[in-house]
This record gives sequence, structure tokens and C-alpha cells, in this order.
Amino acid sequence: MSEQNYQPPKVWEWKQNSGGAFANINRPVSGATHERVLPVGTHPLQLYSLGTPNGQKVTIMLEELLALGVSGAEYDAWLIRIGEGDQFSSGFVEINPNSKIPALSDHSTTPPTRVFESGNILLYLAENLVSSCRKILPVAPKPSTGCSGCRARRRSSAAASATSITMRQ
Repeated sequence: MSEQNYQPPKVWEWKQNSGGAFANINRPVSGATHERVLPVGTHPLQLYSLGTPNGQKVTIMLEELLALGVSGAEYDAWLIRIGEGDQFSSGFVEINPNSKIPALSDHSTTPPTRVFESGNILLYLAENLVSSCRKILPVAPKPSTGCSGCRARRRSSAAASATSITMRQ
């Protein structure tokens, strides 16, 4: 079929076997495909992720906070194998209904706070650990504005995950 003659279907139907390995893990429906409780470790912060650029951003942030001596940044990391569909487990979908990594569960609150999307997790960590570490998110309007622009660039760039996100005043 040539591109000039293409007519979109009146009703789109998902063909599960179309596309490569990663195209097949995305679905046009939401919700869990299987029951599985996620593990919970000994620290308040539970990170469920994989070593993808978005997953690395959160890990880098947590490691930077730990290097600065922020005790509230201790975390347990759990592997979510997206190629095997771990992100569609009932436990993961409870934290992130979008079934995308990374996802964070903060057990220092009751009930635990669910945080997902890497940029949102970075902002959550900076805002909630601010009393321990003012070096991450400045208070003054001008440094904070620069920090916000830098955060926006880091949210949109996979390359940014390879750099340190510690922002000093």
C-alpha cells in the first residue's frame, strides 16, 4: 500500500504481534495483567526501576543526596523488568497506573506516597528533603528560577541522566 492511498481505519484495532519486542509491551488498555505484590525493604524510600535513562536520573539524585549526608535519602531499589512485563503487575500498577518506570513509594508517610515519572520524582525528593539539604533546590527566586530551567532540561533529555544533578547555590 502506498502512502498516498492510505486510509486510516474507522475503528483502530490493536494487533498484539505487530512491532518489535518493545512495541509489544505497550498496550492500549490500562490495569494490571497479573497479581504480584512488590517487595518492600527496610528504608522509607522504595524505588522500582530499571537502568534506563529515566531510571538512572532518580538513582543519581538519591546517590547525590546520600553523598551530601542526607539521611532521609536512604532507599531500597527493586528491579522492574519491563521486557518481561513486571510493570503490569498489580503491585506496580498500584503505585503507577501508567505502568511506566521509574516509580517511588515513600513509606515515611501514612499511607505511603506514590510518586511516578522521573521528573516528578526528582522534584518530590528535592522538595521533601529540603530541610536536610538546601543545596538541591535553592530558596532565593533567582537561583530557584535557574534551577527550574535546569530541571526542565533534565526532564526532557535522556543525555542529562549521565550528569550529576546536584545544583549548588
